[in-house]
Amino acid sequence: MILYELISYDVLRVIWWLLLGVLLIGFALTDGFDMGVGALLPFVGKTDIERRVAINTVGPVWEGNQVWFILGGGAIFAAWPPLYAVSFSGFYLAMFAVLAALILRPVAFKYRSKRDSAAWRSGWDWALFVGGAVPALIFGVAVGNVLQGVPFELTPDLFSRYEGSYYGKFFGLLNPFALLTGVVSLAMLVTHGAAWLSLKAEGPVAARARAIGSVTGLVTIGGYVLAGLWLALGIDGYAIVGDVITDGPSNPLYSDVERTGSWLSAYTARPWIAIAPILALVGMSLAVMGLRAGREVSTLLWSKLGIFGAISSVGLTMFPFILPSSLDPRSSLTVWDASSSHQTLFIMLVVTAIFMPLILAYTAWVYKVLWGKVTEKDVTGNSHTVY
Repeated sequence: MILYELISYDVLRVIWWLLLGVLLIGFALTDGFDMGVGALLPFVGKTDIERRVAINTVGPVWEGNQVWFILGGGAIFAAWPPLYAVSFSGFYLAMFAVLAALILRPVAFKYRSKRDSAAWRSGWDWALFVGGAVPALIFGVAVGNVLQGVPFELTPDLFSRYEGSYYGKFFGLLNPFALLTGVVSLAMLVTHGAAWLSLKAEGPVAARARAIGSVTGLVTIGGYVLAGLWLALGIDGYAIVGDVITDGPSNPLYSDVERTGSWLSAYTARPWIAIAPILALVGMSLAVMGLRAGREVSTLLWSKLGIFGAISSVGLTMFPFILPSSLDPRSSLTVWDASSSHQTLFIMLVVTAIFMPLILAYTAWVYKVLWGKVTEKDVTGNSHTVY
C-alpha cells in the first residue's frame, strides 16, 4: 500500500509506456530473426538439407520468442484499453493477415519434414517464407500509418468511428509512406535473420545469408534515412496545446491537440532523443560491415542495436502520443489519457516485476543450452528428431 501511494499515476503511465516499448523491442530482437530466417529460407537453401539447416537454427527457439508478441498484445489490452480497441478495429484486416501468417508458421514447422516429397516440402518452405515476410512487412506498414495519423474520431461516450473510406479496408493502409516503412521493417528483419544464420549455420547457407544480408542492410539504412527525411519535410506531427494533465482520468477528449509542422519538432524540445536514430544507423551499418567481414557474434549484437534504435526512435519521436488521429486530432490517444486505472497499472507492475525476471532467466538458459552451430551432419544424423 505504501508503494502504491508512492508511485503516482503519471509515473505509472510512463513506466507502462516504457514497458510496452520493451515488449515490442523484445519481440523484434528475438522473433525478428525467426521471421528473417523464414523470409530468407527459399534463397539461402538450394537443397533440402540446406533448408533444413536454416530451419533448425530457429526450430528450438521460435515458440519461446513468439511469447514476446503475446505479452505485447496482452500489455496493450490491459494497460492501454482504448489503444487496443481503436487500433484492432482500424487495422482489423491487417491484424488478421498477421495472425494468419503467424498461425501458418508453426504448422509449416511441424509438417514440413513429415513427408519425403519435394513438392510437399517446397510448399511448406514457401509457407515459412510467408510466415516470416508478411508480418515483418505489415508491422512496418502499421508504423507508417500511425506516424501519419489514423482517421478515427471518438464520440462523447468514447466509441470510436472511422472514416468510411478507411475503416476495415486493408488497401487503405498501403499508402506510399507506409509502404516505405514496411520495406524498411522487412529489410531490417531479413538482415537480422541473416546475422542469425551467420552465427548459427555454416557453409553455403551462412555464406548466402551474409551476401543477402549485406544488401538488405543497406536497403534498411537507405530506407530509414529516406523515411526520416519524408517525416521531417512531408508529414505533419501532433502536439498537445494548453495545459497537459498527466495524472487525470483517461479520457482523450479532455485534451486539446493540434497538428504541427513536423514530428521532428520533438528533437528541438528533447534533443537527447537523437541518440535513438544514431544507434539505429550505427548499429545497422556495423551489422552490414560484420556480415561482409564474416564476423558472427558481434554482427548479431550490432543488428540488435540497430533494431533497438529504430524502434525506439519511433516511440521517442511520438511521445506522448501513441495513436494520433488525422480525422479529429482531439481524439488522439496519448500516454496521459489512454491508460487503465492507477490501481490496475500498479497491480500489473507488481506481477511484471515477479514474472519478467523469470522469463528472461529461462530465455537466457535456453539459448545457453542450445548454443552452437547447426550443421548438415546434425540434420542427417537426427532426421527423425529435428525439423
